[in-house]
Amino acid sequence: MARGDGNLSHDLLPGEKGPQDSCGVFGVFAPGEDVSKLTYYGLYALQHRGQESAGIATSDGSQILVYKDMGLVSQVFDEASLEALQGHIAIGHTRYSTTGGSIWSNAQPTLGPRPDGTVALAHNGNLINTEELQALIGERHGMPRSGELARGNTTDTALVTALLNTEGPLEDALREVLPRLAGAYCFTLMDETALYAARDPQGIRPLVLGRLERGWVVASETAALDICGASFVREVAPGEMLVIDEQGLRSEQVMPAKPKGCVFEYVYLARPDTRIAGRSVNESRAEMGRQLAREHPVEADLVIPTPESGTPAAIGYAQESGIPYGQGMVKNAYVGRTFIQPSQTIRQLGIRLKLNPLREVVAGKRLVVVDDSVVRGNTQRAVVRMLREAGAAEVHVRISSPPVRWPCFYGIDFASRAELIANGLGIEDIARSLGADSLGYISEEGMVAATTQPADSLCTACFSGKYPVTLPEPVARAQGIITSGEDSSSQDENRSIAVGKDA
Repeated sequence: MARGDGNLSHDLLPGEKGPQDSCGVFGVFAPGEDVSKLTYYGLYALQHRGQESAGIATSDGSQILVYKDMGLVSQVFDEASLEALQGHIAIGHTRYSTTGGSIWSNAQPTLGPRPDGTVALAHNGNLINTEELQALIGERHGMPRSGELARGNTTDTALVTALLNTEGPLEDALREVLPRLAGAYCFTLMDETALYAARDPQGIRPLVLGRLERGWVVASETAALDICGASFVREVAPGEMLVIDEQGLRSEQVMPAKPKGCVFEYVYLARPDTRIAGRSVNESRAEMGRQLAREHPVEADLVIPTPESGTPAAIGYAQESGIPYGQGMVKNAYVGRTFIQPSQTIRQLGIRLKLNPLREVVAGKRLVVVDDSVVRGNTQRAVVRMLREAGAAEVHVRISSPPVRWPCFYGIDFASRAELIANGLGIEDIARSLGADSLGYISEEGMVAATTQPADSLCTACFSGKYPVTLPEPVARAQGIITSGEDSSSQDENRSIAVGKDA
């Protein structure tokens, strides 16, 4: 029997893909615990980070078992499949594809041979030097005849799995391979006897360590620790490798830390009940809303969010402005895609499949509509039109992040530069395009201040065009992209060339 593909979407328009994170990862070493179920619930907490496929690998000390499939965590696993995954070590993964298509062979964890056994690997992030890694595999192994690559896996995770197939302990392989990787990565991986975790030197994607009564947990977000009853210990440091086995936990700083955490985790990607670098994501978003009200005040009757992503910032905007907060739109909680295509009439209604205004709330009102970001602008355009049709007197759009003008190569699947509405258009032009009475974006400085993190420890590439990890030359030049190592004069020159090409 065919079942839905499980592709839940934050998008409110059919075919309108918003910012998507690459993945969520989880790992546990806990003798005496039901590690497959702990991992299942950990992935459940990380479902927002990827909805295309899910998988769990376990080990009982002598063999590794993997179960994975396309779909949501709740669709992929049931009691029988979890019961079959026995052991005291487990890693889990929930995926949204960035490198490699959304097909079963690309689902994770990956599984690969090693001289002394097997390695299973789960990856959150995106590597930018895959051609270099492919060449290295060719030099070492030639045409792959076994493992994920031989089975048709086209992900950067499969490349790393193949590179770990070297003589000696897995720890030594990681020490050799990790410095060769460029881009963003948070790994949870395992062999038959130990759990490992590693994070790139910039720490672009989040990864945390937690403690169970009888073991340890690593996860993409603190919310996953909460759901499985683990206490937060600390963040895995950028450039750090953890090894957890029957001797306990040991840590090694494989590469010097150069922190550049993704600011978009605070804006949109992470759950609001997660903490990053000691800061509540919910409080950061509320403060972004308060700062947005300070930077872009307007006379209005009601502040409403675009559900659900705009809610914390909308509350903050209302608190700072003194304008009442209200629920002006209702979102259908069951927004997964199905195999049933809408009729032409339903398709024309578009956004109403997922969002509907409360007419008695918005009619005759001057509205401030708060959202977290604008990518193409199609969703915001449809929201404005829908609210006007419901009788809104004015619609003022406020965005709790700066204009998105640059693509991400570190694990967020943003649109190409040509599709980004803020690339080549001024604020007033964008407001006219959306049909809004006014439009205001928070400043980059205001957004960063709301995180309480030092500006030089955050990656703001999608807003600023300053990339902390140098991109391959052909990619950078084709997009007119700069890296943080270039001087300001070359940055300005590249930026003006890029705008001219794409306009």
